[in-house]
Amino acid sequence: MLRDEKCLGFVLVDDMEKFTVTIRGDSMWPTLKDGQSIECQKFVSQPINVGQLVVFSNPFDSSILLIKRVIKKSGNQIFVAGDNPDPTTSQDSHNFGYIKIDSIVALCN
Repeated sequence: MLRDEKCLGFVLVDDMEKFTVTIRGDSMWPTLKDGQSIECQKFVSQPINVGQLVVFSNPFDSSILLIKRVIKKSGNQIFVAGDNPDPTTSQDSHNFGYIKIDSIVALCN
């Protein structure tokens, strides 16, 4: 019988929903390439670290999901940016500022 870790206020990573995200565009190049698929885990309040990749709703159009790298944390907000050194390839916190952590959908490896 498994222990009920959920009653302790956290969820084991192995119990979290995993799914595949397909990259569209070049904002995360050279780390991630257009058409590449990566595995992500549904976000359920796990710790978020600087350097981690996150999937979140675009603040300008919530029907679009973006994947970016966490650059800074400030309270319940994070600053995210694409990896591509060409700043014109990425719509990120340079365009829309910090995003709220509750807009995160998934964390990626």
